[in-house]
Parts: sequence; C-alpha cells; structure tokens
Amino acid sequence: MATDAEAVLFSAKCFAAAVIAYYVSLSIGFSQPVWAISTVYLVSQPLAGAVLSRSLYRLLGTFLGGAAAVIFLPALVNEPIVLSFVLALWLGLCVYIAQLDRTPRSYTFLLAGYTASIIGFPAVLAPAGIFNIAILRVQEISIAVVAVSLVHGAVWPRTIARQLRDRVTAIVNDSERWSRRALAGSRDPALDRERRRLARDVNDIQELSAHLAFDTARLVPPGRVVRALQDQLSWLLPLSGVIEDRIFECAAHGSGLPPQVAGLIARVDRWLGEDLSGPTRDEVAHELVGDAAKLEATLAAEAPYGWREMLLVSLLAGLGELVMVHRVLRELHHHIIWGKLRGLSPEAVRLVAATAGRAIHRDHVLALRSAFGTMVAVCVVCSFWIFTAWPSGAIAATIVGLACALFGSRPNPDVAIGRFFLGSLAGIAAAAGYGFVVLPRVTDFVTLAMVLAPILLLLGSMLARPALALLALSALIGLLNTVGLAATYHSDFAAFVNGAIAQIAGTAVSVITIGIFHVVGADVAFARLLRAGFRDIAARADGKAPDTQRWTNRMLDRVALIAARAGSPEAQLTAPPYDALVGMRIGYLAGELHALLDTLSNTEKRTALSTVLQGISEHFRRIGPVNSEPPGESLFVAIDRAMMAFATDPRADRRRSALILLTGLRRSLFADANTFVGTPG
Repeated sequence: MATDAEAVLFSAKCFAAAVIAYYVSLSIGFSQPVWAISTVYLVSQPLAGAVLSRSLYRLLGTFLGGAAAVIFLPALVNEPIVLSFVLALWLGLCVYIAQLDRTPRSYTFLLAGYTASIIGFPAVLAPAGIFNIAILRVQEISIAVVAVSLVHGAVWPRTIARQLRDRVTAIVNDSERWSRRALAGSRDPALDRERRRLARDVNDIQELSAHLAFDTARLVPPGRVVRALQDQLSWLLPLSGVIEDRIFECAAHGSGLPPQVAGLIARVDRWLGEDLSGPTRDEVAHELVGDAAKLEATLAAEAPYGWREMLLVSLLAGLGELVMVHRVLRELHHHIIWGKLRGLSPEAVRLVAATAGRAIHRDHVLALRSAFGTMVAVCVVCSFWIFTAWPSGAIAATIVGLACALFGSRPNPDVAIGRFFLGSLAGIAAAAGYGFVVLPRVTDFVTLAMVLAPILLLLGSMLARPALALLALSALIGLLNTVGLAATYHSDFAAFVNGAIAQIAGTAVSVITIGIFHVVGADVAFARLLRAGFRDIAARADGKAPDTQRWTNRMLDRVALIAARAGSPEAQLTAPPYDALVGMRIGYLAGELHALLDTLSNTEKRTALSTVLQGISEHFRRIGPVNSEPPGESLFVAIDRAMMAFATDPRADRRRSALILLTGLRRSLFADANTFVGTPG
C-alpha cells in the first residue's frame, strides 16, 4: 500500500510522462496522440523496474498486434464478418496463452490481442489505410513507453530491489517466528493459517523478482539467490508441519518426550530467537544438527524399533533439517540484502546451482473457457455493429475485447468488471464536462496541461493505491478516449454521445459475457485446483514426477491460489475440507519412496513399497475434492507391513530413510492411528 507521499509522487511522474508523450506526439504531427497518453497510464507502476518490464512487454505486444492486423485486414478486405471473426479468434488465442502464462510476460500476449483489436476494428469497414494506422499506433505507443520509462526510472525511482529486500526480511523473520511456534507442538489453528500465508508470500517474491532484470537499483539481488530462497521457503511449509505433529504426538501419548530430545528442542527454539550472525550462528547451527544426528543414532541402535521410536527418529531428522533450512535462509537473505553471490556456504551453493524456473499451475479448460467467452462477446458486438451500420460500433467491439482480456483471468472477474463499468461512467461524465465546457476555452498547450492537471493528478494518485487502482484506470480510459485530445479540437456532440454509448454498451456486454463464461464459483475453483493436486500426488506415487522442486513449486502455487480465493464470503461456505498442505507433504513422501524403490533389489521390500505406492496412487485418483473418502484399511496395513520389512534392514542408512518416509506417510494419511502393529509401541 502506497503512502500519501508515494501516491502523490507517483501521480506527478505519471502526469509528467503523459505531458511529454503528448507534446512529442503533437510536435511530430500525429493526429491521435491520445494513444500516447493512455499508454502512459496503462504501463505506469509504482516500482521503476515493473514500469520498464511492462513497457517492454507492451511494446512487444504492440508490434505483434500491429503485425497481426496488417496481415489479416488486406487478406479479408471484402469480408467484414469473416474479418471480425478472425480478429476475435486472434484475441481469444492471445487470452488463452496469457492465462496459461500467469507471469508479467503474459502482458505481451494480452497486448498482442487487444492491440490488433484497437487497430483492426476501426478499419473493418474501411481497411485502405490499415498499414498507416498500424505504424502510427506503434509509434505513439513507443513514444509513451520511452517517456514513462525515462520519468519513472530517473526521477526518484522506487526500486524493486528495495521492495524485495524489505519483503524478504519480513518473510524470513515471520518464518522463524512460525517455526518457534511449531516447536511448541500445540497444533494451533492460527499457525496453519499463517503457513498458508507463507505460500502467498512466496508467490509475492516471485512476482517481484520477475522484474529484477529491469530494475534501476545500484545493487540488484541475483535472481538465482532469490529463487533459492523461494525453494527453501517452499520446503519449510511441510517441514514445520511435520515437526509440530511429531512433538504433539510424542508428548500426547506414552511418557512424553525424552529429556535429551526436549532439551534439543529448547536449544533450537533459543537459536531461532537469538540475534546471532556470521560464524557464531553457523557454529551453533552445526552443533545443533550434530547433536540431533547423535541422538538419532543412539535411538536407532535400540531394538526393537517401535512406533514411538519411529516418531522420535522422524522428529530428530526433521529438527536437523529445520535448523539447516533456517541457517541457509538467513545466509541467502544476507546475500539478497547486499546483492552478492560470492561467499556462500557449500549448502547454499548447491541450492543456488539447483534452482530452475518455477513451475506454476495451469488450467487449460478454464483458459479455453475464457478465450471462448471473449470470442463470443466480440463476435456478438461485431455482428450487431455491422448489420446495423452503427457509426461507433468499432469502439464497442474494442472495449469488449479490452475488458475480457484484462479481467477474464482474475479470481473474481465479475467484481473487477463491475468496478471498471463504474469507473468508465465517471470518466465519461468528466469527459463531457471537459469536452464541452473547458476545452473550447483552451488556446495553447501549456493551458491544456494546466486544466488537465487536477483530474489526471487525482486519478494518478488513486492508481497508486491497489484498492482504487481499477476504478482510476477505467476512469482514465473513459476520460481520455472520449474527451477528444486530438491534434486539433473539434466539438461534435453527436460523435461524443455515440462514442460514450459505445463504450458503455461495450462494457455492459463485457459484464454479461464475463458473468456467463469467466466467472467460476468458489466451489468449482476449489474443486479444479484440488483435482489437479490429486493428479500430481498420484503421479509422484507412480514415479512420473521425479523433479521434486518443480513439483513442490506447482503444488505451492495451488496452495496460494486456494488462499487467494478463500477470502470471499462464498468461499468461506464452500472451502474444501481437504488440507492442501497435507497433500503436498504426502506427494513429496511418495516421490521419495518411489526413488528409494528404484534402488532396492530385495523382493520383499520392493513388493511392500510397491503396494504402498500403488495404494496411494489409486486413492488419489479415486477421491473427489469435497467430502472425500478417507484412505482404506488396505493402505494402512500396507504401510505397516512396509515399516516392518524395513525395521530389520541391516543397512542403517536405508532403514533410517525408509522408516522416516513411511512414518511421515502414515501420520499424514492416518493421523488418528497411534500405534504400530509390527512391534509393541
């Protein structure tokens, strides 16, 4: 949320860039410089790097859209209906690709779609000058991109690097606080909610880091280090839940935690809370990890291996991992703050070297549905326009395409398009006052800039505030597109009314279309996200998702999407009972067990693990998202048989790995089962 001072500064920079772009466009001789002003406000962002990246993506999208319009129109010059359908098809294709991408890069495809509409629809009935129109639009947008990049990048830039450092510092501090609460083993429901917030925080870091390559800061954090930190945070989510569960179970059943284990937990808690840095913190961390390993080895040497011992071994292994995760997190955080890559520990170097692009959830069905809805809306408006010879029909078709492209992919598109409609009405009302009361009295450029300053500065400051940004943007589009900021002023009331009606009608059609094709209820959204997660868990059990980090990233993205949709009142009533974080943990464990299976030669152990993995795959392919049936008794028995098979394994390392994984799987799938059937527990 921008402060008042930041919002005022942002608005002033937007206005300065708009005035520069308008003046340059007039000086060159462009007849419709309004496109330059509109582009300034469309690409402006409070963060300088986001402005530069969005400007580049807009420029690329404009070139693609202009090229598409130039290709389509001459080929279909005598077929306006077919031409309209082809432009609608192109827009639908671009919307489909943009919804699957879900990164800042998707702006390129959106621009390619509705730039072709902006250029093409006005020329459907008069295509003779299409090439000149395309060239002029590209030039006007290019001027705006240069102006906005220079102003936002050079005048008191608010850098992404600084925002990212502040965000990462807050998240790392929060993660340590949440891990300390997990060490209490209290199963606090509030802690679970905060873990889901961590999933959204990881996605926030991803959105910020996507613009780092364009940032103007002197010290820019290396992208690989930022991705490595995201990966560590992703692993922390299931890990802290495992530790909390093991502490609770050990304390709730039997004689509680052994004194040595309770003492180690207290030391880890103190280590997380102390303000240590540098070698001192690292030395204590390695000491804690070593002590956890010694306790685990002592426990593993005791026979028989009962259920309580398995829980304690799992807890001690998790404690060691937790300490190392937080140690590396602090190290990566330090290097993000100082923008360096040298001097990392071997553990951090391996983590950075293993980073790759983040995998995200993609829903092809919903993307196709949005694309189809966009095509239908555009085709309906174009048909009405062409058959009735409506003079301003091209404006309505353009607005429909723009609104569906911009808002179709949002979690609550009907709310967004409703705000867009209200903002458009306000912008058109302001345009009427300016167009017929103020502008007829303006005689020079300086006076024009002065009379436009109050409303543009007001709307610009609103644009800096997320809660008001959509209303401000739609008001700006409504104002600038209808007020008549051409090279010369023409007072044409009939044309103004036609244009205003076209814009309102286009927005109204968008409201209806988005309500039919784009709006997905919370229950449907949750169901689709969870079904996709179930398929991925089954794939891990089948050995078809060997890249653990990419799989984890995709599951974490779904957790964040569920959390983002869970804020509406409807969602509170339809939220599924299934815990996505537990599913994430089960999938991870199943994949590690499948990797272990590939190393086994013993028939008994291979058969036992194969039965477990087959049971997991069948369960997650069978269940539904809401009111899902619990896993069957056959899977419970299969897990216990596998644990018995590995409990006597002569190889200590393999016995340890298998029993830790199987214990975690058993606790995740059968949380109410407290004893192990193989030995007294």
